[in-house]
Amino acid sequence: MHKVSVRFFNDREVRAVWDEENAKWWFSVLDVVAVLTDQDDYAKTRNYWKYLKTKLKKEKSEVVSATNQFKILAPDGKRRLTDMLDSDGVIALGKEFPGKQANRFIEWFTFSDESIDGKSKLKAYALFDSSLIDSIEVGTTNGLQQIHAYLFGGLYDFAGQIRQKNISKGGFQFAVAHFLGNTLKQIEQMPGSTFEEIVDKYVEMNIAHPFMEGNGRSMRIWLDLILKKRMKKCVDWSRIGKKEYLSAMVQSPVDSAAIRTLLHNALTDDIHSHEMYMKGIDYSYYYEED
Repeated sequence: MHKVSVRFFNDREVRAVWDEENAKWWFSVLDVVAVLTDQDDYAKTRNYWKYLKTKLKKEKSEVVSATNQFKILAPDGKRRLTDMLDSDGVIALGKEFPGKQANRFIEWFTFSDESIDGKSKLKAYALFDSSLIDSIEVGTTNGLQQIHAYLFGGLYDFAGQIRQKNISKGGFQFAVAHFLGNTLKQIEQMPGSTFEEIVDKYVEMNIAHPFMEGNGRSMRIWLDLILKKRMKKCVDWSRIGKKEYLSAMVQSPVDSAAIRTLLHNALTDDIHSHEMYMKGIDYSYYYEED
């Protein structure tokens, strides 16, 4: 079980494990139950599932017989066997919970994401196993363009192309398009040997925002590749909340201390882990959701 993915419903995690043999995802029952009961307490969620499982067994529900057990990270930081359900099982479990929350969850869970973000995310997953990842220039504008072109090729006609128009977000004006070429050259020339220098480079590239769309998703992969090469580290993005990350990035043009602290506290040396990469992509795309 190499591939672990995270979906988000109302800012709550629903973790999934990829079953290579049967070519399908299995979803954490406890995560689903926590969502459906709006429960934050792990022990209470586990106890409720025990109660519900016993009840469903007596009713000879197929939900219980459909559960399988796989190892997934527990709150104590260890991998422990836990009940998992496939897509059909999750939908069946959801129907055991009456109310709007359950209906909304099933609607969200069964939605087929054919959006640009959905298709781009699948490409981002595939990047880890592609031959391209070893040929990407680390820390350069060209390397960032390579990442962007891979993620958004066939989805945006400007994939991998430096923007020619001015853009802004939330009242903040990113680098002026007319001077963007020179700005990117200056960023490339910035030192990038220490953690602080790498973060400074990342912040300046974010201010430059070289593409019309897809900057954040491309730049977080770009940042991790720099950290892997220069420091033998990468960011465990699952340890950085969406609100704190976005707030720190808004602050960063004036004061980069907050984003530097967040990134530093989330560093890991687990740089070859497929699971770490997949979680990073899940969180990266989650940061961009409205």
